[in-house]
This record gives sequence, C-alpha cells and structure tokens, in this order.
Amino acid sequence: MPERFSLNNHFLIAMPSLNDPNFHQSVSYICEHNEEGAMGVVINRLTELTFADLCEQLDIEITDNDVAEYPIYHGGPVEIERGFILHTPVGDWESTLAVTKDIGLTMSQDIIQAIAEGYDSDNTPPEHFMITLGYAGWSEDQLEDEIAENVWLNVPATKDILFKTPVEQRWNAAAASLGINLQQLSTDIGHS
Repeated sequence: MPERFSLNNHFLIAMPSLNDPNFHQSVSYICEHNEEGAMGVVINRLTELTFADLCEQLDIEITDNDVAEYPIYHGGPVEIERGFILHTPVGDWESTLAVTKDIGLTMSQDIIQAIAEGYDSDNTPPEHFMITLGYAGWSEDQLEDEIAENVWLNVPATKDILFKTPVEQRWNAAAASLGINLQQLSTDIGHS
C-alpha cells in the first residue's frame, strides 16, 4: 500500500473564492496530517489580545517587558479558549508536538512562563514563536476533498513567512512562493 502524502509543515492558502469567515484570505500552517485528519493554526489573523493579557489571565508575571505587547493570533475555530504556541527551536517543553526537527507546537504553560521571563528563565524561551488561541481541524479525508475542490492551495512552509513576514503580507507571500498572484485569480472559474 502506498504511503499517504502528508501536508505536515505546509501552508494552506485560502483561495480568493473561500468566503467562510474563519478562513477568508487565511494562511494555515499544518502541524499534523495523517489518516485521521489534519490539524493546523491560522497564522495571519490577530486577536485584540496581547501577551500581557494572556499572562494576566494565567496569573503569570512578565519580567521581560519586550514581549508584553506581543500579539495573540486567532489560530482557528476549534477550542478557541486553548493556547497553542508555534515555535522554533522545538526545545524540551511539557507538551510539544514536533512538526519538524526545528518547529514545534506546544500546548503547555511552561513555554509561556519561559517567554514571560525571557532569558532570566530557567528554560530559555524559543528564538521565534507565535501564540494562537484555537486551531483549525479537518476530519478524515476532509482536507483532501477541499483541496480537490479548489478551496486551498498548498505549498511547503518557510520559517521566513511563518515568523518574519508581516501578518498582513502572509497570504500573498505564501501564494507568491508558488508563483501565484492571488489578486489575478478569478473567483468565477469556468465562466466567461
């Protein structure tokens, strides 16, 4: 039996015709994709919350003031009250899914504590990170069906787009890495 193709460490780029308010003009980073479905986080939707707001809710003191105003992302419509930290390097945290040898997705509070304390922490904070509330999930074969229906483009992810490209440029930047200008795509496929 052939090995199943995995979209781990890929971007899912919403086609311009996707009008679902959770995913319109979104870029999702796929953290896990197997025979049971797929899981990822949207990387270009900000909430109104900051890291300071999150730490206040968790009763964590921030001693590294450089991170206080760091934005919190809306990672998707599933479990929106739960935090997910996408980061590099993977590190050694309590609850981490290693997406690649360099990128991890952590769901434990120890990484938030390390970020809040900065380099004064017992645990060195990750070099690059993104904190999301919620995630995006697809059931068995749902993602494959949506790709076949032209809902999504997919492309291998890059750390530059993930951690360095300004949020408002990520949708176009991810598509440009495929050589596609999303502004030139018609939403009326098959009609003249």
